[in-house]
Amino acid sequence: MESVGAAVSYKGFRFPAEVISHAVWLYHRFPLSFREVEELLLVRGVVVSHETIRQWCDQFGPQYAAGLCRRWPQAGDKWHLDEVFIKVNGGRQYLWRAVDQDGNVLDILVQSKRDAKAAKRFMAKLMKKQRRVPRVLVTDKLRSYGVTHRELMSSVEHRSHKGLNNRAENSHQPTRQRERAMKYFRSPGAAQKFLAVFSQISPHFRPRRHLMTAPGYRAEMRHRFTTWNQITGAAGLPATP
Repeated sequence: MESVGAAVSYKGFRFPAEVISHAVWLYHRFPLSFREVEELLLVRGVVVSHETIRQWCDQFGPQYAAGLCRRWPQAGDKWHLDEVFIKVNGGRQYLWRAVDQDGNVLDILVQSKRDAKAAKRFMAKLMKKQRRVPRVLVTDKLRSYGVTHRELMSSVEHRSHKGLNNRAENSHQPTRQRERAMKYFRSPGAAQKFLAVFSQISPHFRPRRHLMTAPGYRAEMRHRFTTWNQITGAAGLPATP
């Protein structure tokens, strides 16, 4: 298979793709700080500052995330939408998230409100990205969803019930782990930038393990690491977890 990672250029960087992609993987896969990633690399004999790791994540994280997104199959036709508050510089913002029936993240958006205007903005962004509407839309009882549904996709079946939306609510758990590790986000823009990348990279390494046998899980993880190496151009890294 032709490597998608060939499109990622490391020209001008002192460290090879294997080191850079490994650092980005560590930061987005586990609730680690840049200094902790620096320490883990030091154990492997790689001397690099936490500020350099931050620059790698800022520059290459979005490219890796886009590469993973291109590899994913088309999203399912049942969309679950939910919103949760996050701390941004001591204040409150809302993270809007959409996932399909398989738990794949379709889109996220950080906004200051959870009213109908915010719901409409997120749903319009979601439809533009997906280039279609779902067969079924599942939300909680927030009335903003009902207003937006009637205005933007009235022909779509809308199921509004708290108990039906566990899929979207469960997808917030990795974000909560990262939020605790990071204490808070510096700004809404920084939160949007990080979570847009995190929402693509983290799920790639989180298959639904409870549905797999141990050999099946290991085989799936080998496949996912191989895909990661192809996207990042780090073919020299082991393809095993």
